[in-house]
Amino acid sequence: MTGLRLGPLLRYVDHSSGTTATIWVEADRPCTVAVRCQDGASGTSPTFAVAGHHYALVVVGGLTPGTTTPYEVLIGDRSVWPPADSPFPPSTITAPATADGAPRAPLRVAFGSCRWAAPPGGGSPFSPGSPLRPPGDDPVGPDALDALATRLASDPTAARPDVLLLLGDQVYADETSGATQRWIARRRDLREPPGPEVADYEEYTHLYDESWRDPEVRWLLSTVPSCMIFDDHDVVDDWNTSESWQTDMRATSWWHERIVSGLMSYWVYQHLGNLSPAELEADPLYAEIRSAADGTEALRRFAAAADADPSGVRWSYRRDFGRVRVLVVDSRAARVLGEQQRAMLDPGEARWVREAALDAPGSYDHLLIGTSLPWLLPPLIHDAEAWDAALCRGVRGGPDGRWARFGEKLRRAADLEHWAAFPDSFRELADLVREAGGGPGGPATVCVLSGDVHHAYVAEPRWATGGPEARVFQLTCSPVHNSIPALMRVGFRFGWSRAGTWLGSLLARHGRTAEPPVRWRRTGGPWFGNQLMTLTLTGRSARLDLVRARKAGKAGRSRKSGPPTDGVRLDTIMERSLTEEL
Repeated sequence: MTGLRLGPLLRYVDHSSGTTATIWVEADRPCTVAVRCQDGASGTSPTFAVAGHHYALVVVGGLTPGTTTPYEVLIGDRSVWPPADSPFPPSTITAPATADGAPRAPLRVAFGSCRWAAPPGGGSPFSPGSPLRPPGDDPVGPDALDALATRLASDPTAARPDVLLLLGDQVYADETSGATQRWIARRRDLREPPGPEVADYEEYTHLYDESWRDPEVRWLLSTVPSCMIFDDHDVVDDWNTSESWQTDMRATSWWHERIVSGLMSYWVYQHLGNLSPAELEADPLYAEIRSAADGTEALRRFAAAADADPSGVRWSYRRDFGRVRVLVVDSRAARVLGEQQRAMLDPGEARWVREAALDAPGSYDHLLIGTSLPWLLPPLIHDAEAWDAALCRGVRGGPDGRWARFGEKLRRAADLEHWAAFPDSFRELADLVREAGGGPGGPATVCVLSGDVHHAYVAEPRWATGGPEARVFQLTCSPVHNSIPALMRVGFRFGWSRAGTWLGSLLARHGRTAEPPVRWRRTGGPWFGNQLMTLTLTGRSARLDLVRARKAGKAGRSRKSGPPTDGVRLDTIMERSLTEEL
């Protein structure tokens, strides 16, 4: 009997018509998947096959704008979601109101990054199909997505995000759990490279199983729309740090299969759901794979070509939520790594981002630029990365000198590969933000949303002259579920201090680096822990909240047949307006 292996995930919800959504599923056999809503909206799709797995992305049409409707997933005439014994409320689709004159509802964008399904090398905090795990056995603390699911499931009045933006490291291909390592060991010898890390597509599918079968997360992703982009750990730590790094990786016996499988699995599990139904309809690869009996080779060719020539593929995308524009930028695969031409984005990608940001000026009140890596870092770290990039470029002793060799070693050891390590790209993003912020009639805010650095903070840039009218913020939030060593916490705090800023200026002088086009100050944080930020955007006003996952005492259920409380809660750490002066 055909069943649902993974999902459903509610992905795209159309904010233009309010009538369409997409739902992603993985079935355990070929079949036709249907989604049926209580209000009569529906959609069906046959599965497509990749490497022995069967997926469907169902376009649901006929939603009623301004309503929330429960839905079920069927295979044939049999309902496979929600489970009959589910302790959670029904999964729903909320269609935004779009009629002229309708009240403009707040748009809530929750975001974060870096989520271990289970700490690497240790026992998994859950096993697929097992009862809910007890609290208190997680060495890195409660998962913020679990805590968000708990809040929404147990309190029907809680404010629900309109979209969950996951900014990278959805899975950790290079830091697998003990349970995953034991599963891999049944397939191959862990003494052979890449050891306990993920080696191929099948092992990637296991990572997504481990991550998305968590009962709370599975329910959450079935009822809150999500947008996603990869970061390094979705493939390997410090992916595409430098040309030298790439050369060394390509010389290994295992890298080609890892990168091809990583891009294949990302396309299936994450990228497809970022696209609108119109974009899906126009995608020739999607059409080819859906029409084939087995799409494995077509997808493999695509992924190999994407690795060989990143400029031929665009992973970045744009979403418009009424008068809020969201640009999610690929800051990993699109890099130009030649030491004398380093860029975070290849020319075509940079041009697309610029055009998407500046399209139809005056048509949006808020511009959100999602990039996994922060644009504005603590000043010491920014200057250290710019200094290191200058050394690697040969500003001291030439590109083959000892300073350049030292710079490359330091870059890899200290993860010096954020926007600051691509100085031209840093300045180009600053110029784009300034131009997009515009003058009167432009957006009220321009916010760069990022993760990666395992803490949260708010930074505000200032231009010496010609700054935008809009309020501009760097909003950084991670991890969702991970850890940070105590020494790194000290380092990040020091990076914002006067002493750290002074030390950074010495590095900048030694590296002969150009003065950055903006200066910035920290206006919130740093905050540490498993956390999520939420932007609430209403008209031209913007409010920011930061919540942190905490243990909440004995696990149980909120009522006899109600949703699990699971011993976790979300505490509000910070809330502030972004559109009122401090």
